[in-house]
Amino acid sequence: MTLATIIAIAAEEAEHTGNVALETVGYGIVALVVFGALAMVTLSYRNVANRHSQKAEAYAKAHANDVQRAGHGH
Repeated sequence: MTLATIIAIAAEEAEHTGNVALETVGYGIVALVVFGALAMVTLSYRNVANRHSQKAEAYAKAHANDVQRAGHGH
């Protein structure tokens, strides 16, 4: 093989005309997995305030006089 034939073969292989969408599917899958994981983290904090309602009620009773009543409905 001569240098010219090696360059010609390399040039033919460089002209890849495949489906670009199939080559980038991996990026979409990775993004979907990352956003799914972030959604699970977000959903794990759902209803956290109601898990400790006894503490919130006890605090509200203990500090009922500290609250300034101003604004709508007060």
